[in-house]
Amino acid sequence: MSEKSVSTVIIDAPLADVEAALFSIGSYPEWLSSIKKADVIESDSSGRVLKAKLAIDAGMMKDRVTLDYDWSAAPASLSFTMDEADLLTQMDGAYTLKAIDSDSTEVTYELTVAVGMPVPAMMITKAQKQTIDAALKELAERVG
Repeated sequence: MSEKSVSTVIIDAPLADVEAALFSIGSYPEWLSSIKKADVIESDSSGRVLKAKLAIDAGMMKDRVTLDYDWSAAPASLSFTMDEADLLTQMDGAYTLKAIDSDSTEVTYELTVAVGMPVPAMMITKAQKQTIDAALKELAERVG
């Protein structure tokens, strides 16, 4: 059983700008260093991505994963679950957004990852935390 890693940051950008970056999953490779490729497989009638295949290179976590996106709590939250992957057995996460004021947004990112090979839990937790921290930093750079 994997443990969830969570981090929260305040980004100096309006909520709409943060949403625009986070909700444009196909453009992740433009600003997220851990996402090398993002192919949108399925979208809904509003153009929101429902399924995407991502090539991930986040240190020890290197894989091709297909993620299903859940927009039911949008725009306050966007969550995803892993449909399939080459190596990972679990990759679930969520971004939760909250406007602090007109020029700043609180973003919380939670991530749970499991691998199908014996890897110490401490290493997985460290990799999750590094992935989250890097993603939040890169998001802030993208919209700030």
